Amino acid sequence: MTDLGLYLSRKSVNRSDVSRKTGISKTRLSELANNKKTKLRADELYLIALAIDVDPCEIFEEVCKELKLVEK
Repeated sequence: MTDLGLYLSRKSVNRSDVSRKTGISKTRLSELANNKKTKLRADELYLIALAIDVDPCEIFEEVCKELKLVEK
């Protein structure tokens, strides 16, 4: 499961509702939630945040928490 999938599970998000509100297919949402190789686009993340009524920054920080700048 991806960080997005874990986040949505913790929030008890109904993916059918998210799909209806965002226009993102249920298949695509499942890929984003379950397949770590699937790339999440910024616009998808923003729409998902709006659909579940959370601050986009909160979900962005959760999903991207593993990213770090390279130290030189």
